[in-house]
Amino acid sequence: MCADLFNSGSAEPPASPAPSPANHPRPLADRLRPRDLDEMVGHGRLLADDGPFRPLLEGDRLPSLLLWGPPGCGKTTLARLVARHTDARFLEYSAVRVGAKELKAVMTESTRLAQVTGQRTVLFLDEIHRFNKAQQDALLPWVERGDITLIGATTENPSFEVNAALLSRTRLFVLEPLSTADVAALLERALIHADGLADREVGLTADALNALAELSEGDARQALGLLDTVTAVVQEQRRRRPEASADDVDVSQLDELIQHRPVRYDKSGEEHFNLISALHKSLRNSDAQAGVYWLGRMLAGGEDPLYIARRLVRFASEDVGLADPQALPQALAARDAVHFLGLPEAGLALTQATVYLALAPKSNALYLAYKAVDREVARGQNPPVPLHIRNAPTRTMKDLGYGKDYAYAHDTEEGIAAMRCLPDALRGRSFYEPRGKGWERELRARMERIETWHRDHPEPPPEAAKPTKGSS
Repeated sequence: MCADLFNSGSAEPPASPAPSPANHPRPLADRLRPRDLDEMVGHGRLLADDGPFRPLLEGDRLPSLLLWGPPGCGKTTLARLVARHTDARFLEYSAVRVGAKELKAVMTESTRLAQVTGQRTVLFLDEIHRFNKAQQDALLPWVERGDITLIGATTENPSFEVNAALLSRTRLFVLEPLSTADVAALLERALIHADGLADREVGLTADALNALAELSEGDARQALGLLDTVTAVVQEQRRRRPEASADDVDVSQLDELIQHRPVRYDKSGEEHFNLISALHKSLRNSDAQAGVYWLGRMLAGGEDPLYIARRLVRFASEDVGLADPQALPQALAARDAVHFLGLPEAGLALTQATVYLALAPKSNALYLAYKAVDREVARGQNPPVPLHIRNAPTRTMKDLGYGKDYAYAHDTEEGIAAMRCLPDALRGRSFYEPRGKGWERELRARMERIETWHRDHPEPPPEAAKPTKGSS
């Protein structure tokens, strides 16, 4: 398809996948790929008659765009439907199989064709997030001039994986995972479609179809692959045992055939951050059920348990703090259990800490105090330490007034000295303000009693330091 694109340069065309041998038919998902928008399932708002995508496609006025969505939601299908609706030349590549040199040759030829024949070029790049910054930069001049219409597909958040310059020159469409009902409809179609599995004469009960759809997590390609495998196994079992039942496959049989399916989870991608955010915010909202669920999702996906433990330790101080002083020891104990036991045993300790933190009284007073001090220090107007609370290890420092008028709190009946410890420029400032929740109720009462005592026992005026002869 692309062999004539490289006559103007020395670059070789990108390798294309070899055609499937006759005894290896195309995957089921590819055979059943929709041929027009009306055959698409899901994405109703996007593909509706008055939606944002259909008018662009049917009017052949497609701008450069990015399709962002999870695996198996229809990104490649939508891009290939463009080829059916446009008069432009359509080229398709995978970012894992093509480099900047090959792309430059394609771009150059596209510019020449546009100038000589007026023919436009639509370039589809699957997995565009696999391109590094230099490769993405190489696309910019042609996209900006309109020499090509770029369609990029990605499973990763474009905000992180696509250059801002390229992102600003494209229109972003977000594709959601297919619903269970949508996937079930695809599976039902596959069982009776001539290009699908009709010749196998294997059916699934409605409950089994729904269970298979749920397992796919909105991934049509995965669902169809599982269906292909299940029906092939059942067909072979029936061939070997003609006396076996020809009833539709039910849920229990489906469980036996599928066994264990790995949980989809990317420890370095957006899903990693989405799930830890869900865990943290569930705990903050005192939702123990959700906290345990998100924890389980992360552990099942292979997340580093020490990473989870670190986040629980952080949460204990940030969101519980001194409202429950036992929150931090609980989180640290879970961390120690991870070190001592490892998984799967330490999963229980992490669950214990998660439930404890979810149900603990919440206060972000420590977090706010930390941030308030951080902002104050960042202003750059940091007064010196008051002389009376400076240490004075040498005679010269004592002569300069270091430690003068310091009052030892333990020598007083109340355990408090009539002495302020903030610089004069910050006198009266409050950084930590305990809330009225949990143990912080007691802490707030203590602070109020201490402040009342200070008002009743004002600090005596400091005596002027008297430097000794010869000091300066």
